[in-house]
Amino acid sequence: MVSLLPHEQKMSVMHLLVRRHPSNTEPIKSKEELVFHCGFRRFRASPIFSQHTSADKHKMERFLRPDAPTVVSVYAPITFNPAGVLLFKQKNDGIQDLVATGSLLSCDPQRVTLKRIVLSGHPFKINKRSATVRYMFFNREDIMWFKPVELRTKWGRRGHIKEALGTHGHMKCVFDNQMRSQDTLLMNLYKRVYPRWTYDPYVPSSLTWFKREIIVDMDDLDME
Repeated sequence: MVSLLPHEQKMSVMHLLVRRHPSNTEPIKSKEELVFHCGFRRFRASPIFSQHTSADKHKMERFLRPDAPTVVSVYAPITFNPAGVLLFKQKNDGIQDLVATGSLLSCDPQRVTLKRIVLSGHPFKINKRSATVRYMFFNREDIMWFKPVELRTKWGRRGHIKEALGTHGHMKCVFDNQMRSQDTLLMNLYKRVYPRWTYDPYVPSSLTWFKREIIVDMDDLDME
């Protein structure tokens, strides 16, 4: 039997610092349902993954990385440190595989997780320090909306949108140096993401693992 500390009966955004277990090699996607063992609690939820850095904004990860610690964010009852964490993935046959291990990082709904989206365009006409770009936008209104956003290229050029040309998504861009014809124009856009409210306190019991052995009749074997 245990007793709850103040506020431990309330729900909040929990951040768990975990590392991929070497015995599990299959890809684990973000927002995929997992079984959590956090402290004395067991529950199911679909978390989101993000990088573990010292910055105030953290980039979202689409998969659970095997080579670096990852922060797992999920809506769950408040739990205080220290608390061990085990993550399991339940298969269709009822067996739960250990995915990651770690500990409770913090309970902080103000932690910012950002999802990055990259828009790409191609140069249509290149001048000395400017270029006409197409295929990034397809109407004039979008170009004017994203005009303050900085541009970059795969070859390391930096620039910005100067003006829109016509009504079909062509635009004139200015760079710090001449752009090459084989280069690609990129624009990074960021959006804050939140974990889904998928908390489920019911966790079905895991089936006992057993080794499946196939017995072959000796009469069925072809003897040479």
